Amino acid sequence: MNQNYNIYTLADHEVWQVLFERQMQKLPAIASEAYLEGIEKAGFVADHIPDFERETNHRLQELTGWSVVACEGLVPIKEFFELLADKKFPASTWLRTMEQLEYLEEPDMFHDTFGHVPLLTNQSFCDFLAEFSIISLKYINDEEAVKFLQKLYWFTVEFGLIRERNKLKIYGGGIISSSGESVYSLCSGIPERVPYSIEEILKTEVKIDAYQKKYFVIESYEQLFQSLKNFEEILERQLLVYQ
Repeated sequence: MNQNYNIYTLADHEVWQVLFERQMQKLPAIASEAYLEGIEKAGFVADHIPDFERETNHRLQELTGWSVVACEGLVPIKEFFELLADKKFPASTWLRTMEQLEYLEEPDMFHDTFGHVPLLTNQSFCDFLAEFSIISLKYINDEEAVKFLQKLYWFTVEFGLIRERNKLKIYGGGIISSSGESVYSLCSGIPERVPYSIEEILKTEVKIDAYQKKYFVIESYEQLFQSLKNFEEILERQLLVYQ
């Protein structure tokens, strides 16, 4: 489907601006350098919602060959991985209201677009997404495997931390787009922050209705991509436990 950009109202653009400006007051000190560079490279600004067809995709195509495709809501998992394997990132077209600034039951356009799209300007991160999706499609009909695949996506793409210049920074879109968790993930004494490990991720419980109790820290996006070399072997070992 198309984004149908003309349907966005002045109120929608105002919501985007409030959310954008609120996060950009915090993120320069706590977000990954690649993400912050990606905000500029993707052409995101406060005063209007990104236009996928006229603005965003032209920039992404030149940088990494990726594009954003509009969707109405949550995409079925097989279709989701098929899109990513084809270097297309699905993003919701609906946007929260002023009354929903703090909490949503499912991801909206601000989460999908502001949270994820800037890192689609980083080649190593894009390589990880595409390769992970190709592997995932091999196991898409295995219910237990899908649970493990979702965990790896969750603790990296959605809720990952990265160490840059000896400082912890955030890169996961679920943290980036959350006013509360962007601070909690780095500053709270409650959660664990542990080195990135596929084995440990596949053993860790996902929290979908609360802040995470554990965050995994990568050293680089190249490390994230290279870790997929042994991913299938690790996944197969985990699946044996459930047989």
